[in-house]
Amino acid sequence: MSQSYKALCNDFYVNMKLSLKLDLPKTRETVLDLYERVRKSFPAMGNFRRYRDEFALESPQSDMPHRWTALRGNYLRCGTVNPPSMREAYALHHTLLEVAPSYLSISPLDVDHIELLYGFDLVAGGNHDSIVLDALLQGSPLSALVDVPGATPIDFQPMVGLTLTRRGDTEVFFEVKTRPGQGHVVRDVEAGDPISVYLTLRKFGPILELEELPRLFTSLCEKGEELVQQRVIPGLLVPIRESIASGNA
Repeated sequence: MSQSYKALCNDFYVNMKLSLKLDLPKTRETVLDLYERVRKSFPAMGNFRRYRDEFALESPQSDMPHRWTALRGNYLRCGTVNPPSMREAYALHHTLLEVAPSYLSISPLDVDHIELLYGFDLVAGGNHDSIVLDALLQGSPLSALVDVPGATPIDFQPMVGLTLTRRGDTEVFFEVKTRPGQGHVVRDVEAGDPISVYLTLRKFGPILELEELPRLFTSLCEKGEELVQQRVIPGLLVPIRESIASGNA
């Protein structure tokens, strides 16, 4: 499945975030024990880095797939870049959800939400905002807003958020991120910079037991793949790819 996604973009990645209500422990023993456990499952993840407010473990950038995880404040994050299959895309995420709670003393009461992001990077030069406008607004009533003689787009990054349940405990966001031509000065983007398309799903707690976390994540994955196939690819990725290919910048 992810091979078909990779065919539509330059880079494809799947990220997860477990957000908690209290800050995570940052003691030397706790962090190193968790990351040693992760490395047993993913031996290539041997690069341990400490930043100002974050402890990160990752595989070499040259590895495919590239995997990373990070502890910061009240959340645990991880991601897989350019996985060969969707099973590989989710492997690190499932492992962390299964083992991290015991190492980090996470309680069901502590869980705020779990988040799943599918990211697609499309390398494009020129004016990113013009590319996205041409792809998504042409022929719509909103196109009249930008049909101003002599005007040049400087910021067009559409985002739509929806709740998927009556309880409001499951949210989905569709977002397009352009860079870096926002602001009052119009600049063309270098050819190596991407337009990013994001699909983000977020499931809020509470949960009754920690064993629910892998199951909740699996349900988000199932819904996420459905939305990618039925909404993101035809509604965002294909039109933007076509706009890039036609040179609309």
